[in-house]
Amino acid sequence: MPAGVSWPRYLRMFGASVLAMFAGAQVVHQYYLPDLSIPEIPPRPGELQTELLGYRVKEEADATLQQFRAEQKVD
Repeated sequence: MPAGVSWPRYLRMFGASVLAMFAGAQVVHQYYLPDLSIPEIPPRPGELQTELLGYRVKEEADATLQQFRAEQKVD
């Protein structure tokens, strides 16, 4: 008798908790729709859809700002 309950009640609660766990995982999987395909060739940097776009925009903005500052010093 685990946890002070009868075996049938314990197995019923165990089964219910496992089913709830699987159902929750399925709901999350359907909500986020993960891409489960495995590419044959690893993608080059910048090709992944999961990369942070804000980071790339910040890098481009920094490069543009440095280029602008360099042009201002030359003039």
